[in-house]
Amino acid sequence: MTAPGSEEFYVRYYVGHQGKFGHEFLEFEFRPDGKLRYANNSNYKNDTMIKKEVFVSPSMMAELKRIVADSEIMKEDDKLWPSPDRVGRQELEIVLGNEHISFATSKIGSLIDVQESKDPEALRVFYYLIQDLKCLVFSLIALHFKIKPI
Repeated sequence: MTAPGSEEFYVRYYVGHQGKFGHEFLEFEFRPDGKLRYANNSNYKNDTMIKKEVFVSPSMMAELKRIVADSEIMKEDDKLWPSPDRVGRQELEIVLGNEHISFATSKIGSLIDVQESKDPEALRVFYYLIQDLKCLVFSLIALHFKIKPI
């Protein structure tokens, strides 16, 4: 739970697919109490799943909230986005105060996929927010655990 007077905040991201190496995925979530949970599962060359948990500071949570709010992702809708397919799926769930969004779309290979979609403006917001969140999480994991997350 969050402190009295502060708004609820939660972020979860998942990207994965079922392939010849089994279920390969990357998932992370920031919980309201500041816990960052990270999992990366790849069976390529018999790799094992990487799972890490760490608590981030209230100022880090405030910065994450600012990044999400500034992206304006809460105003978007995924109804015209490509549906998850055999190539894979991405999911983004955010709770920000009284708002709760949950998006699901196919994997995005590049900005060309975004530009050729039925809703390029909204999908571009999603694409860049995901890039920012992944960069932030990879930095936090690498700094805290001294591992290469991907």
